[in-house]
Amino acid sequence: MAWRRGGARERRGTPAELLLVGLANPGEQYARTRHNIGGDAVEVLAGRHGATLKVEPRQRARLAELTIAGHRVALAVPTTFMNESGAALPGLLERTGVHAPGGIVVIHDELDLEPGRLQLKVGGGLAGHNGLKSIAATLSTKDFLRLRIGIGRPPSREAGAKWVLSRPGKTDADVLAIAAEESADALELLVERGVEQAMNSINARG
Repeated sequence: MAWRRGGARERRGTPAELLLVGLANPGEQYARTRHNIGGDAVEVLAGRHGATLKVEPRQRARLAELTIAGHRVALAVPTTFMNESGAALPGLLERTGVHAPGGIVVIHDELDLEPGRLQLKVGGGLAGHNGLKSIAATLSTKDFLRLRIGIGRPPSREAGAKWVLSRPGKTDADVLAIAAEESADALELLVERGVEQAMNSINARG
């Protein structure tokens, strides 16, 4: 498996069943921006279960391991910048014992979905998302799970970078706050019921 190159050590003890990776840029200047909604969703899920995402320098991420409905799950938010998100994956895979692409779920913002809409998918195109590109390059595959959280399109193509890195106005901020909660619901459903049932339920909501 390409992403285990470099002699990564096997995890000792019970491996996690799923590794949920929320994408976000680090630092207060990026907090609550549209681009950080994936990390926000993972924070919500951790808080629900009384877990704290702790900085793990070797993993280049904030990490928590917990049990949801009897399933061992790891939650992570890379501490790298978004376009270097893949740099956190080798250490996270080693630490959590998750190696199959089907056990990795990346939670991220999505321009092609209206604000607040969720979609769960496996593989597919990367839609120009630099965080996804970095992860796919590290794993040498696109066949990981993705929970896409809609942030909507900017008013013009030229405004794209500014759009994702800006804090939304109150109306969109409220929509995205609800989306973070609903994303945590979706991730709980995925853990409890599996990919097929979760996909059918989440994607049917429109």
